[in-house]
Amino acid sequence: MADKTLDAKGLNCPLPILRAKKTLKEVPAGGTLEILATDPGSVADFAAFCRTTGNELVESSSDGGVYRFLIKHVA
Repeated sequence: MADKTLDAKGLNCPLPILRAKKTLKEVPAGGTLEILATDPGSVADFAAFCRTTGNELVESSSDGGVYRFLIKHVA
């Protein structure tokens, strides 16, 4: 279970990333943030976001056009 969930469905790039960056600040170090998005570009965006910020993309999946990401906040 994630420490926090961000519903970014219906938002297009770059809004899911910007909202995730802001929400991640509310997650304690070592905690996880679950993001739900519908923008297909978010798959590459969140992979790049984690590479550049040092956070860990623990899980990435899709189901019926909804993409789910689980990011571990690394301090």
